[in-house]
Amino acid sequence: MKLKQLEGLLGDLEQFSNPKVELEQYPTGPHIASRMLFTAENSYGDITDKVVADFGCGCGTLSVAAALLDAASVIGFDIDPQSLETATLNAEELEVEIDFVQCDITKLELKGQIVDTVVMNPPFGTRKKGADMEFLSAAMKVASQAVYSLHKTSTREHIKRAALRDFNAKSAQVL
Repeated sequence: MKLKQLEGLLGDLEQFSNPKVELEQYPTGPHIASRMLFTAENSYGDITDKVVADFGCGCGTLSVAAALLDAASVIGFDIDPQSLETATLNAEELEVEIDFVQCDITKLELKGQIVDTVVMNPPFGTRKKGADMEFLSAAMKVASQAVYSLHKTSTREHIKRAALRDFNAKSAQVL
């Protein structure tokens, strides 16, 4: 699939009708989502035929993008049932198969590296300090290949250092 086509399909997705501030809900725009997943696949081979998890999937933009790029399977995790309803409708609209799980990522008790790739647009930690790091920690525990995560520009270097130092990442690139 071409980048422009992916961005166009993501641009038609339903987004939050009433975002919850306490959950730091904000939409992942089609421009950044399409480029993130397109790069993950076309530069690193981390999407097609892989098991992909979307942590804090919200309305499912990154999940849908992974499914459109032919992930073997996609699992979207979110704490908010209303977001998961929207994500399910988005997946149905584009006729892609995604499993959605309602849970708190910070309390997720998955054992071992059970997915190939984790994609996420986590809370930035502006409402709950360290929320971004909790998501990153959970992702690093379950991904066998790669973690792609969006963060504020001001925290990128900290995130990069933490990934290498605290979470034993093999490399950390800022794209």
